[in-house]
Amino acid sequence: MSHNPTATSQPEPIIDDPGKRRAVLIAVCIALMAVIASVTGLNVAQPELAVDFDASQSEVLWFINLYTLSLAALLLPLGALGDRWGRKPMLLAGLTVFGVANAAAALANSSEMMLASRFFSGVGAAMIMPVTLAVITSTFPEEERAKGIGAWTAVGGGGGLLGMYLSAVLVDVASWRWLFAFPITLVVIAVAMTLRSVPNTREAGEHRFDTIGSLASVLAVLGLVYALHEGPVHGWNEPATLTALAVGIAAAVGFLAWELRAEAPLLDIRLFRDRRLATGSVSILTVFGVQAGILVVLFPFLQVVLGWSALHATVGMLPMAVLMMASSVLAPKVAARAGNRPTMALGAGLVAAGLVLMATLISIDGGYLTVLPGMLTLGFGMGLAMTPSTEAITGSLSRDKQGLASALNDVTREFGTAIGVALLGAVLTAGYRNAIEPDLAQLPNDVAGPAREGLANAVAAADNLGTQSQTLVVVAQQSFIDGWQNAMWAGGAVMAALFVYLVVRPEGREETDPTSSEQRHSAHT
Repeated sequence: MSHNPTATSQPEPIIDDPGKRRAVLIAVCIALMAVIASVTGLNVAQPELAVDFDASQSEVLWFINLYTLSLAALLLPLGALGDRWGRKPMLLAGLTVFGVANAAAALANSSEMMLASRFFSGVGAAMIMPVTLAVITSTFPEEERAKGIGAWTAVGGGGGLLGMYLSAVLVDVASWRWLFAFPITLVVIAVAMTLRSVPNTREAGEHRFDTIGSLASVLAVLGLVYALHEGPVHGWNEPATLTALAVGIAAAVGFLAWELRAEAPLLDIRLFRDRRLATGSVSILTVFGVQAGILVVLFPFLQVVLGWSALHATVGMLPMAVLMMASSVLAPKVAARAGNRPTMALGAGLVAAGLVLMATLISIDGGYLTVLPGMLTLGFGMGLAMTPSTEAITGSLSRDKQGLASALNDVTREFGTAIGVALLGAVLTAGYRNAIEPDLAQLPNDVAGPAREGLANAVAAADNLGTQSQTLVVVAQQSFIDGWQNAMWAGGAVMAALFVYLVVRPEGREETDPTSSEQRHSAHT
């Protein structure tokens, strides 16, 4: 149905001035950095949080995970609301909520206050994250859009590790409360730059907002992400995990059924017939899943096997993050010559190669230098794959739906992260237990039990063995390496499958398909 766009939408200004585009890009990337850094920041302060709040390990994990859960669950509905309400007002409102919530977290004096602060931080982040990308895709000229997406992807891909590094420094030199000074500072800068430089774009729409679809999407994402977070930690047979999984699956089925019959769906499922959208989503899901799973495996190696501190381990990860950010910026130039899908395939192939290097070269004696080549190859490949994958998603939806497109990209990232941690973490754990089990038969139960649970537990339990303690440590470390290799091969197989998928999948009919994004936009207006 066509209608007069001036009755429902605010014209979307294309920014031709390079200086103004640069100011907009810096503003939204600073806002994104605040959100991404907060995902990983508290990880480095778990012991301090447990002591200051007299909290169990489970409570401390909730301080960390509640932010991620609320962020993931609200991305789709808040991204769509940003399209209607206006992306600049949504960004400013999100920054305000996010900044106030982080200030409250810094001042928290009870577990309840910390949990509430982290929840509202996630709400603010869900208002910010989709808008940052939507501003780029709705205001940059088509020929400059890929460069803007590349910069956004660089911050989104490497920002977490940079944030973790700064957080580790702050914990070492001050206290965990100073962790929140970094995102608050970024919020202040982002608000000032947004007020000055970011134009407003919006699409009011002629139909009512899809409230039922929004609620179903929140329940689906919340249930599924919660189950993926908790299953590996507390067991897949736990009632809470099974309940969350059942609710998530039921809500997902309900969401799909509703969206197929709704007059104005939150997310038209039929859009996935566009091969760019489907391919971009599969690529983002897989790449971020492997990235998150690798981080779970790498940190125990650096900290427990090599004996590095949290800060030292984070510094050791920075070369991978820096190369990932650099290749994210380079990716648009490669895609301009080779095409989006070949660039994604090249990135996936390099990630697979990096995982193979990490599986075959790693050794305890060789230490960090045995994993560095694989880390660098993997980081470079991830950057190449991320930018064109994101562009495929945003380019497949019309410009008036860019908040929703950005939210879909972000939700896919969150699902990939949760799946990757669960999958590669499970492979590592299974490989470790199978390798160490024969050596535990002759040990007392108070030592064998903890040693069976993981490398850090084995090192701690070895203190009870006296002169045999070093033997158990060496056995546990080698068992971890066995589990590590299994995880690397599993991740490599997944990335190889993505590479094949990207190579053999037929090209979408982007120029002739009447449902392509630009033609849909023209028909709409």
